[in-house]
Amino acid sequence: MHTRRSGILLHLTSLPSPFGIGDLGPGARRFADFLGAAAQSIWQVLPLSPTSEACGNSPYCSYSAFAGNPLFISPELLVEEGYLVKVDTMDCPQFPAGRVDFEKVAGYKHRLLKRAFGRYWARLGGDCDFREFCKENAYWLDDYALFVSLKERFGGLSWCDWPAPYRNREETALRESREQLKERSEMEKFFQFLFFKQWFGLKRYCNGRKIQIVGDIPIYVSYDSSDVWANPGNFKLDAERNPLFVAGVPPDYFSETGQLWGNPVYDWEALGRAGYSWWLLRIEHNLRLFDMTRLDHFRGFVAYWEVAASEKTAIRGEWVNVPVRDFFDTLLKRFPHLPVIAEDLGVITPDVRQVMTAYGFPGMKLLHFAFGEDLPINPYAPHNHEPNCVVYTGTHDNNTTRGWFENDLDDRGKELLAEYLGRSPAKDSVHRDLLRLAMMSVADTAITPMQDVLGLGEDARMNMPSVAFGNWGWRVKPEQLTPAVEEELAAMSRLFGRA
Repeated sequence: MHTRRSGILLHLTSLPSPFGIGDLGPGARRFADFLGAAAQSIWQVLPLSPTSEACGNSPYCSYSAFAGNPLFISPELLVEEGYLVKVDTMDCPQFPAGRVDFEKVAGYKHRLLKRAFGRYWARLGGDCDFREFCKENAYWLDDYALFVSLKERFGGLSWCDWPAPYRNREETALRESREQLKERSEMEKFFQFLFFKQWFGLKRYCNGRKIQIVGDIPIYVSYDSSDVWANPGNFKLDAERNPLFVAGVPPDYFSETGQLWGNPVYDWEALGRAGYSWWLLRIEHNLRLFDMTRLDHFRGFVAYWEVAASEKTAIRGEWVNVPVRDFFDTLLKRFPHLPVIAEDLGVITPDVRQVMTAYGFPGMKLLHFAFGEDLPINPYAPHNHEPNCVVYTGTHDNNTTRGWFENDLDDRGKELLAEYLGRSPAKDSVHRDLLRLAMMSVADTAITPMQDVLGLGEDARMNMPSVAFGNWGWRVKPEQLTPAVEEELAAMSRLFGRA
């Protein structure tokens, strides 16, 4: 993790593909080739979990912390692997090129995947690879497949609204539902088998070209998930398995009422008594998927903001300490090499910094946050970076650099940026200025969103955190990944010792 290098942040949804959404097929491999030609050795993605239209298709809101999103399964690879025939993909509707229409994509992809399952169902029992996959992943896959099947049976209701025997996982109800929903559960397991088969194929392709993949672990899980349904003892729930407390952040400069996320909070005492077994499984799973991973909301591993579930805002909450040293010591006993990036953005207290220093976890430095009146001592300013960190122009939650310059940065900020650069930046080239600052930094790793590599405006923004719907849809077009872009990025990487 201490090699000087650079890379690009681009989620799978944003890849080019003829099927309405980026996937694990030829478009992903072409992007890996683009990275190699541009002398980049890092590809950072967002969480790969299944998404829901009810959550605005956010990858940070999922029915499972372990499952993969079936929408990423490549129809082209299914044809190559014999699960479909070419004619199956010829009824593909016309999708928009630059954005994901999630509803339309989900309808098409699910029809296609069910067709693949229908053709392969009779052979599943004799497929050794499928059976081995189910056996190795049974610790999460069995519950997840049954959860999805029951959710469908009960009309999409949250598990807390299911009939009590199913909500409370009574043994008789579980046994009967496993038998009655066996085929539906097998179909869901088949989808997961296809996803992970294609994912590990892509990872091997990238690693073979000396490209490492950085993943993302959201600290919290959704209440309406197989994780909470199957492991209620890991969370602070009442006798009816409703949340006693939910997660968020307190009021600050950005919000007078704070942020109420609504995720159930962990019962860290119960997790500790169990040796953090659920977290050990989760970390192990992600270390198989990725070469490195980002720990989202890292400060929540030190102390988290806990709000009573009855509250309407995050104002009336309190900080609750986590047994952070015991937790990370336990992780390091199992995983002596723990390649994580600590997402330490926002208001970070000294105790969080002490933990990061003690374990040597690199933090994140965002250039968008550097140009205020405190510029000389601002930790995000390049002259204050340290080697053990990851510098970004911005992340998926930020505006694009061009959009930031045009719409978010005030006049004083523009003056300070001009002073720092030694000249006045222009809106059509400011992305290159910040990319150059990131590459020049002493930070071991520099990662740039694809939108900033291309100099795109605010309409290419990936996510607006305060807006629940309409996010996560931007896609790069094939014609934007040009040899000129490759050459410019490669030249800059070589110049600053990151190639």
